Amino acid sequence: MRIQPYRTGQKNDQNDAEAICEAVSRPRTRFVAVKSEAQQAVLTVHRARELLVTERTALANQVRGLLMEYGIVIAQGIQRLRRELPARLAVAETLPGLVREVVEELRERLLELDRRITDYDHRIEQLAKQNEAARRLMQVEGVGPITATAIVATIGNGHAFQHGRQFAAWLGLVPTQHSTGGKTVLGRITKHGNVYLRTLLIHGARAVLQFSANRTDAKSRWVERVRQRRGSNIAAVALAAKHARILWALLARRQEYQLAA
Repeated sequence: MRIQPYRTGQKNDQNDAEAICEAVSRPRTRFVAVKSEAQQAVLTVHRARELLVTERTALANQVRGLLMEYGIVIAQGIQRLRRELPARLAVAETLPGLVREVVEELRERLLELDRRITDYDHRIEQLAKQNEAARRLMQVEGVGPITATAIVATIGNGHAFQHGRQFAAWLGLVPTQHSTGGKTVLGRITKHGNVYLRTLLIHGARAVLQFSANRTDAKSRWVERVRQRRGSNIAAVALAAKHARILWALLARRQEYQLAA
């Protein structure tokens, strides 16, 4: 909860305490749900994995940048770097020996990060299998063990939100508003809330979009119409917002996922 709008005068303990009392007395103030120890433990696994993924991305970019200085260009993408790097090093006869040694060391470090991330993936898969709520969430297209366990560990049963639209807004998956005089003006998504969950949902929606054109269910037909009108990026965000509302309903109402025909 941000108390800065309620603070009067300079920042000190007394003014902060008064601001906190003022904020909690507001009827529309929203509070973060208290997480259990088990939820915090699952989020610890996610945070550790996220750190390794960030480190791997930075390392891959570093290797690509170093090789580019010597005229060896490898396109973006971690999979392409893994596939092309050994062959490029084997045929790069003009590459200095010292540079080759350093790049080989960085490649070994990259492989080690891959192994550690895979270990965390297996651990998260086991956690998802042991959690009944996560298993229900994984019935939704584009929602795997990582997304399911992260959502359950973050919002629990979802009762901190009154409805699915509020959850989607908390994730920042709704458009910004700049409306006045009865005229509604909508802009880009707000990007408020949990960046990690929003990223997972959008990536999952992009994966679903790869197959939606060949499917005939109501949700696939809807997202295809959105994609034809607004493009793939907006369609992915729209589908992620819809998935957020669906996932909230599955948690808060303890329902099973049913895909509409």
